Amino acid sequence: MNTTETLTQLRRLKLNGMADRYELLLEMLAGEEAPDLHTGIAMLAESEEISRKERRTEVYIRNAKFRYKVGIQEVSCSADRGLTREQWILLCECKFIEKCRNLIIDGPTGCGKSHAVSALGRQACLLGYRTIYLNMNRFIEEIKAAVLSGTYLKLLDQFAKTPLLILDDFGLKQISKDARIALYEILEDRVGKGSTIITSQLPVSKWYEKFADPNLAEAVLDRLTGYADKITMSGKSWRSKDRN
Repeated sequence: MNTTETLTQLRRLKLNGMADRYELLLEMLAGEEAPDLHTGIAMLAESEEISRKERRTEVYIRNAKFRYKVGIQEVSCSADRGLTREQWILLCECKFIEKCRNLIIDGPTGCGKSHAVSALGRQACLLGYRTIYLNMNRFIEEIKAAVLSGTYLKLLDQFAKTPLLILDDFGLKQISKDARIALYEILEDRVGKGSTIITSQLPVSKWYEKFADPNLAEAVLDRLTGYADKITMSGKSWRSKDRN
């Protein structure tokens, strides 16, 4: 089998990382002695592993549909904003996902909550954690659609199995009965299995008002806050700065 046939076969088998490295080696080593068998195989395997990781990351980021396309280095940190550089570095290590801990971020509109969790979610994807990002309005609509289409249990299973779930802008409006029950079941399923990030303009003490059912509210908040770290962000709206 000649080199062209080998390349074709690698592409056909969808070993594109190997194929790219093999093609590069052929160009670089033209007329020179090829590496020994072990070294050559190691180089091809390494390239394939890197390629698959990059493709997986691209899929995770694309499917998550983050609100903002932003990296962790673009998030503004300071004591005045309620998010220090040291806190942010620790969060970006994503150890809280390994430990299945939740994160609550509250603060006034425009202080950068959605910006921060979009960057943090993207970082989680880069580290290999599949992530779902939804603002609460979209979450409510997805639950409603799943109930009507008969895919409710399938959707709950998807949420339960995702390492990181981000629910953005909690409390902007009253939560429907189906969404309240779904939120409880999702958080119950995720205890010890995944991490949930919730952002809100409201402090946690005000969340009870959005449930209309005090018993269910207590159950939801117990499962969320019992395993959670909390950050309160502040500062002037970064959106108004962009407009000036």
